[in-house]
Amino acid sequence: MKIAFISDIHGNANALDAVLKDIKERAVDKIYCLGDICYRGPEPQRSLDLVRSLQTEVIKGNADEWVIRGVYKGEVPDQALEMMNKEREWICSHLDAEAIDYLQGLPLELKLEVEGVMIHAYHATPESLFEIVLPHESEETLETKMMIEAADVYVYAHIHRPYIRYLNGKCIINIGSVGLPFDGNDKASYALLDIQEGSCQTSIVRVTYDVNLTIQQFSESDYPNRDQLISILKNARI
Repeated sequence: MKIAFISDIHGNANALDAVLKDIKERAVDKIYCLGDICYRGPEPQRSLDLVRSLQTEVIKGNADEWVIRGVYKGEVPDQALEMMNKEREWICSHLDAEAIDYLQGLPLELKLEVEGVMIHAYHATPESLFEIVLPHESEETLETKMMIEAADVYVYAHIHRPYIRYLNGKCIINIGSVGLPFDGNDKASYALLDIQEGSCQTSIVRVTYDVNLTIQQFSESDYPNRDQLISILKNARI
């Protein structure tokens, strides 16, 4: 069985279109979404509509929480707080009334068993939507923060930097970002698990899409922080 995990779309529906096309071409059986669907992109509503059209399990990310209730002091640098709430207001103004309720009701984790393989998936850590766990963290950090429940594979998102590591016979995967990569590679990212009779092959898939089209959408919009987002898209770095 082939399973795809997508996340961190951030309102970049063009990137999501390309990822979903790639997933279909690979004959993937099931797609799961680990959150951050709308915030900080030019097409929040279309991004959400595409995710909902998959009729699959979706969990909440920190940016989904921000759309629901705003960005609080202490969650971002003080100098960014006002602007990020202006961005949130723009996003909310481009979502329909049902969207906020949908995001509010999302669960925080997925626990799956697929052909004998146990998978625990969450947005940032099992206990937080906001905590940052980077690729180079120590084994102790991974064990204590990310692998607190029994599983064979741990899948998360949030940091926009994909990687795969193995620790004590377990696998931990960061799936990267569909719409806003931070690793210097402007291709959309998702994770693919191929599970057969208890064995699991894991991979990070990078998908080319028209980044310039998304940049053009920002340029032609009145998005309140468009210059910074355009820079991130061009450089694939914050």
